[in-house]
Amino acid sequence: MSASILLSMAGGLGLFLFGMRVMSDSIEKVAGAKLRRILEIFTTNRFSGMIVGVVFTGIIQSSSACTAMVVSFVNAGLMNLYQAAGVIFGANIGTTVTSQLVSFNLSAYAPVILLVGVLVAMFCKKDKIKKFADIIIGFGVLFLGLSTMSTSMAGMREVPEVVNLMGSLKTPLVATLMGLVLTTIIQSSSVTVSIVLLLANQDLLSLRISLYIILGCNIGACTTALLASMAGKKDAKRAALIHFWFNVIGTALLYVILFFLEEPVMRMIWAVSSDKGRFVANAHTIIKIFQVIVLFPFSNAIVRLSCLCVPGEDKKVNYRESYQLKYIGDKVVFNPATAVVEVIKELDRMASLASENLTRAMNALVTLDEEDIEEVYEVEKNINFLNHAITDYLVKINQTTLPIEDLKSIGALFHVVNDIERIGDHAENVADAARQRRETGVTMSKEALRELGELLEMVTRLIRYSIDMFARSDESHMKDVIALEDQVDAREKEMQKNHVQRLTRGECSPEAGMMFSDIASGLERVADHATNIAFAVITAEDE
Repeated sequence: MSASILLSMAGGLGLFLFGMRVMSDSIEKVAGAKLRRILEIFTTNRFSGMIVGVVFTGIIQSSSACTAMVVSFVNAGLMNLYQAAGVIFGANIGTTVTSQLVSFNLSAYAPVILLVGVLVAMFCKKDKIKKFADIIIGFGVLFLGLSTMSTSMAGMREVPEVVNLMGSLKTPLVATLMGLVLTTIIQSSSVTVSIVLLLANQDLLSLRISLYIILGCNIGACTTALLASMAGKKDAKRAALIHFWFNVIGTALLYVILFFLEEPVMRMIWAVSSDKGRFVANAHTIIKIFQVIVLFPFSNAIVRLSCLCVPGEDKKVNYRESYQLKYIGDKVVFNPATAVVEVIKELDRMASLASENLTRAMNALVTLDEEDIEEVYEVEKNINFLNHAITDYLVKINQTTLPIEDLKSIGALFHVVNDIERIGDHAENVADAARQRRETGVTMSKEALRELGELLEMVTRLIRYSIDMFARSDESHMKDVIALEDQVDAREKEMQKNHVQRLTRGECSPEAGMMFSDIASGLERVADHATNIAFAVITAEDE
């Protein structure tokens, strides 16, 4: 009898965990890119960051996922610690939405919810609608698991071993440790609180002990973010510690309050609860809101505390010279929701290297400085490394569960990395010309060098416009990019005519003339590649 009950309980827990995972992953696929943009835009101050954290976590049903994403943002330099603190505080309130939903006891509707989800998945062909169907299916499986667990727990009241085990949880410290350990294992405080809610509903756990298990859940919920930050930069570790200290300090304060005012606190929670399940859900929510109200004014102090725990700065790396990725890599725990953002940051850096290298090569063409020429070749090797590394990473993330909008942009990102690499190749071609001038003594007229410098200025401006547009997914300056690209084309044609006239007048040698023509044509092709990058914004949205 007891074995079948335990198996049923385990099966129900499995369904619950699976349903929550499907629902959370599907929500992240459907809305992950939009939610991420909200995180980027509306976290300029701590209060707005806190509101975003509440909404974000309430939607994706996981404070661990939200906090892990924040850690990834901090690691990629997209968010500072003070912004992260606000989001983390809000995430702790948002995570209580799950227990509130569970307390409404919608298990009876689980078959209907599942049927609706399956029908939508079967008869709708659009991927986005199918993802919405996955959300509904996950929701239904979650409540089916709850129903199975609830039925099993009703039978557990007849199993002496279970009753004795639950009865052994008499002291607050043991209950808190139980909550901490369970949440660390399950990696979800929402799941642990939901189990506690069901146990309390079946009178297998007292309300007092349930309260202390919830306190342990708060600390156990920190493990996901701590693990995600272990291989990250120091600021990523500090962000995870902000989450940790928020919950540890909050739990310690509540322990002190409960030591003196346990009965009044329990009566207050019971006054707003209609049954024992609602008591657990409301206790979870009230605890989190209390922690935020008390600790929010001291968020800067908690940030400083996390900095004291992780002192010093990251080792300075000259990313221009070293063959290393700055924003992406296998060492940091992979987060699908931020993967594309990290790639775009890396592409922005790669484009800056290529643009700077083009300018360096053009300077070398004028000065004939051997050190500049050699540096162009060295930086080009780094650009080639970035090309291969970013391409490999794009192949890797294309095989994962990315948000739908991010998945659409992968093809455009492949084209962008190729266009940037081609810009780097043109810089190398100019360096080859500079070396040829240095070794053979080919002279170019001041007028020719001046015209090339003017064309270079237009081209580098176009590169920056295009990269900024792509990084922000902003089409508003597309007309400016097209107009500037047309100007480059017109200027290049005019320069070729001027060049022919100089040859006719004998102002340039044939060797210098060929060199000038090749470089001018190369700069025009660089402008084409830059324009391709700008058009990738539209391509990503249309795919």
